[in-house]
Amino acid sequence: MALKIKLQRAGATHEPVYRVVVAEARGRRDGRFVEKLGTYLPKQKDEAKQLELNVERAEYWMSVGAKPTDTSNSLIKRARKEQAAAAEA
Repeated sequence: MALKIKLQRAGATHEPVYRVVVAEARGRRDGRFVEKLGTYLPKQKDEAKQLELNVERAEYWMSVGAKPTDTSNSLIKRARKEQAAAAEA
């Protein structure tokens, strides 16, 4: 079973809400998932509330072989930067 870290769309028309999930690579975009890692709200004006992601769990899943999609990989990198900036402050 190949796993991917990918985005699952939810929300209303023109108001997207994405869940960052670990799911089977061959499964549907909005199908079953193994674990929910966080949420991404692209239309949220406040950058701090736009992305909520459990970076530790994402790193765990990548360590056991889950491959992030391009978009989810960029969100994970962004969450790492935000977490490092919060630790410095």
